Amino acid sequence: MYLYDSYDQQLVEERVAQFRDQTRRYFAGELSEDEFLPLRLQNGLYVQRHAPMLRIAVPYGLMASRQLRMLAQITRKYDKDYAHITTRTNVQLNWPKLEDVPDILQDLASVQMHAIQTSGNCIRNTTTDAFAGVAPDETVDPRPWCEIIRQWSTFHPEFLRLPRKFKIAVNGSLSDRAVTEVHDIGLHARRNEAGELGFQVLVGGGLGRTPILGSVINDFVPWQHLLSYLEATLRVYNRFGRRDNKFKARIKILVKALSAEGFAAKVNDEWQHLKDGPITLTEDEVARVSRCFTDPDYLPLANEDTLLAQQDQDYPGFARWRARNTTAHKKAGYVAVTLSLKKTGVPPGDISANQLDAVADLAERYSFSEVRNTREQNIVLADVEQRKLLELWLEIRDLGFATPNIGLLSDIVCCPGGDYCALANAKSIPVAEAIQQRFEDLDYLFDIGDLDLNISGCMNACGHHHIGHIGILGVDKKGEEFYQVSLGGNSGREASLGKILGPSFAQKDIPDVISTLISLYIEQRTPEERFIDTYQRIGLEPFKERAYAPHH
Repeated sequence: MYLYDSYDQQLVEERVAQFRDQTRRYFAGELSEDEFLPLRLQNGLYVQRHAPMLRIAVPYGLMASRQLRMLAQITRKYDKDYAHITTRTNVQLNWPKLEDVPDILQDLASVQMHAIQTSGNCIRNTTTDAFAGVAPDETVDPRPWCEIIRQWSTFHPEFLRLPRKFKIAVNGSLSDRAVTEVHDIGLHARRNEAGELGFQVLVGGGLGRTPILGSVINDFVPWQHLLSYLEATLRVYNRFGRRDNKFKARIKILVKALSAEGFAAKVNDEWQHLKDGPITLTEDEVARVSRCFTDPDYLPLANEDTLLAQQDQDYPGFARWRARNTTAHKKAGYVAVTLSLKKTGVPPGDISANQLDAVADLAERYSFSEVRNTREQNIVLADVEQRKLLELWLEIRDLGFATPNIGLLSDIVCCPGGDYCALANAKSIPVAEAIQQRFEDLDYLFDIGDLDLNISGCMNACGHHHIGHIGILGVDKKGEEFYQVSLGGNSGREASLGKILGPSFAQKDIPDVISTLISLYIEQRTPEERFIDTYQRIGLEPFKERAYAPHH
């Protein structure tokens, strides 16, 4: 993974010292609330419903075991013994004290971590596929490109005061596990007929109040010109994006207003001034960054098909877990393992201090001391030897990571909601728990099969409800919490946005509604169909009729 050089370390430590002084001045009354606000936001610090919330940057989801250990230490010392993995693969602390934040940032800096640009109207954490570098269907490893974008965008003086926050995702594989279509900019690495590397650029995707899928504005930008093309795109947004109305300030509104063709033309004009300038990428620069992402020392192993088949027979629970929580690897004899943070009764994405320490140990013993956070709020050990899988499974059962539900209904993506967030209209965590309890029967879960269920507590859509096969949105009705259900959202290459089922439901009715929708799917499906396939074949109406039938 990328390691800081002295320049990076100095940059981060100077920022810590700066913020320590700003915090001191705020407590001394030398800075007003309004003056302190942009300063704390630049350091990832929000003031939530009950306490501050600190969002820690985890570039493209990658963490080393020493960083996990530091997070465990910080949550014990300064928080309530747990952290939260977000849908942008960052880590949040929900209970730090304002006066402790400079000390927390100092501790983070000691393990090459920070909270820079995790908030505010700037370029946020660039995200990618959690299986980057190990996926068999990869065209190119997207991580070096994410790091190049991170270095270009951090403290970029022109883009620290954008009309609104800005999110970039990079995909390097045939399928799209980075959901590039719902980002402000989505980049698909691809090769042209001559075998040269370039990027297809999508602009103007996003969820929130007006969900929109991104439009292709350039089918192939050669890799040398990636940064200049991004810079041109952001300049156009910075110049023409709306600043008079924050609900209409995202780039997706501008692209819609100008049309994709009109926006692309403006970017092209701007690009002509930048194209062969100082930010043109060289082979040396790409090689410098790529050296941080070379393969670990894989052993020359063979696939353990016979051994695994025997272990599956001996341990049915292991077979079930292996079917859901392991992913094919480019190297023979290895798999990627997803540790589920979706055990019933635990808020989705939460991880305790003891668990953080345990994951650090697992990473060191099984996966070259590295982990990846996923946008589904789980954690991946990317390089596990197949012959050690059973040993790993036996160990993680006691740690609470072995729920065999990855990609199933109870692997719910969920924002912190009204329990924490001052913006939320409704709670999300109790709804997630009620659904998990309703669908605790693993046989039934496996029978239902692949299903993405996403919950957001408000229109900001931090739970990505628009792209869930089933999406749930908390809404406020005269001071009471209600929930709107949508169907047919999808992430990946065939991305689609969900359609609202109809009037919203009371919180207590949500598990019944989900059960009703699932039972209709099971009645209607053909043997090979997933929930989303059946929905796409029969449409919204049958689900709507069943959900609002008088006896429900």
